[in-house]
Amino acid sequence: MASSDPRHNARVVALQKLFNESFFDVSLVNSKSTSFDDSSLNSINEIPDEEVDYKLLESIYSGVSRNLTEIDSIISKLAPQWPIDHIAKTDLQILRIAIYEGFIAKLTPEKVAVDEAIELAKEFSNEKSRMFINGALGNLIVNKSDFGF
Repeated sequence: MASSDPRHNARVVALQKLFNESFFDVSLVNSKSTSFDDSSLNSINEIPDEEVDYKLLESIYSGVSRNLTEIDSIISKLAPQWPIDHIAKTDLQILRIAIYEGFIAKLTPEKVAVDEAIELAKEFSNEKSRMFINGALGNLIVNKSDFGF
């Protein structure tokens, strides 16, 4: 069921789109366009258009795409025991969204980005994943100066 919060719904749609693309052999970094194309939404999204903050959705989607190398480098340092290709695809996209939104672009306060990531993990992952995401992002908040934030 969709949330009544258009910003949360934007994160959900961004997660779905990024997750969907993670199964194709296409690098987001090297794609010709990093802008969001809503023509593919009908197949992955059940949230009514009027309940999505499309400005935030575009910012998150294009921002994660443009900053993928930097974001993945941060994730690798936050969880060195978990290589990027061993992190569950859902969890990886949640981490990418939170790091971009809260730390790189500062679209929302850091703690809000972390809380939203935990909410996404509750909706789309399991308890172990939620704990992993919470731990990694908590580590980023505590050590943010080490990452230039």
